[in-house]
Amino acid sequence: QLQLVETGGGLVQPGGSLRLSCAASGSTLNGYAIAWFRQAPGKEREVVSCTTSTDGSTYYADSVKGRFTGSRDNAKNLAFLQMNSLKSEDTAVYYCAASRAAGSSCLVRHYGMDYWGKGTLITVSS
Repeated sequence: QLQLVETGGGLVQPGGSLRLSCAASGSTLNGYAIAWFRQAPGKEREVVSCTTSTDGSTYYADSVKGRFTGSRDNAKNLAFLQMNSLKSEDTAVYYCAASRAAGSSCLVRHYGMDYWGKGTLITVSS
């Protein structure tokens, strides 16, 4: 059983940066694709990025491409989401999640996620 805990959320001004961490325990992240999702008030949850378990390739939603960077450190059982040039529309609760079936492909919408963190709130406001 994998437990995921996100940290690093908070209030940031537009144009600022934040780095989210996702710490895994109970098992290893090896073999799992790690995805970051977000859900803004009144909106559906959307996938922001996904990093494969195989070669570490990372895929991004168009809305964050060029601004966000997903990464992972399997040795430390950690995943990260570096967020730069933040905008007010990035305000949301951010979740990390793990999928074994999507491990090599990051087809998270197709395979679904096996484990979720409880989320951390990012508020982008001046």
